[in-house]
Amino acid sequence: MKAGKTLAGRNYGPAYSYPMGLWFTVFFLLPILIIVVYSFLKKGLHGGVEWEFSLNAYVQMFQSSYAKLFVRTLWVTLLSTIISIVLALPCGYAMARSKYQTLLLFLIIIPFWTNSLIRINAWIAILGNEGFINVTLRNLGLITDGLPLLYTQSAVVLVLVYMYLPYAILPIFTAMDKFDFSLLEAARDLGATKPQSMFKVLLPNIRSGIVTAVIFTFIPIFGAYTVPLLVGGKDSYMIGNVIVDQVTKVRNWPLASAFSLVITVFSTAGVLWMIGTSARESARKKTSAGVQEAVQ
Repeated sequence: MKAGKTLAGRNYGPAYSYPMGLWFTVFFLLPILIIVVYSFLKKGLHGGVEWEFSLNAYVQMFQSSYAKLFVRTLWVTLLSTIISIVLALPCGYAMARSKYQTLLLFLIIIPFWTNSLIRINAWIAILGNEGFINVTLRNLGLITDGLPLLYTQSAVVLVLVYMYLPYAILPIFTAMDKFDFSLLEAARDLGATKPQSMFKVLLPNIRSGIVTAVIFTFIPIFGAYTVPLLVGGKDSYMIGNVIVDQVTKVRNWPLASAFSLVITVFSTAGVLWMIGTSARESARKKTSAGVQEAVQ
């Protein structure tokens, strides 16, 4: 009995957390540590690094050519993220109010079952000079020469939005599904117009879902490599492409590590912002619930 009580009274929480902590350390912390260390080393003569402290990678990173690249990457990322959120909001609203949520969720999840390269190549077949759009327009007699739809920055934005739109829709739908839509009717009864009730009642109450959607789209788009490579032109080169080229072609590992560290900093800042927003949202709801209980 005593032995049974001893076993029953033990806390096995740490034992379960050790494997997770080991996994986190080996596959997350150590790679980041390697990136940080390599970014402050000297480039090796034939690739790799020389174990000598150097800031050359950061000096190179702030050159005008790379500064333009960073601005372009940030612009494409912001534009793609904004378009994704603008499209995800009505989609999430329609899904939350629909009777066919299961079917709609199934349609949103379907793209995850297909390899990303297949989906990108499908867009190449649509946007190419001999693609579906140009062939259709030529057959209709609307154009004689093919429209330059592929290998442009616009094509990169279009495909990035297509690729990451589901990541924006799902968290927004989850937040809207928990929202009490009777509040919108109450706001309109008090004189608010439909747009006013949307912006002043709905959006503030699904802030956490919007923040999560922004993070889920901004971070992967900021480090995107495949889409700019396959559908973009010279004006669509992004940070992810530079990192791969510096590792495989130029073999400048410190510079690649420095750029990787920039993406890591942006990702970490985004995750911390998401956590902080969720914590503030939870605190606000608890405060509101406490006030309502006190009034009652």
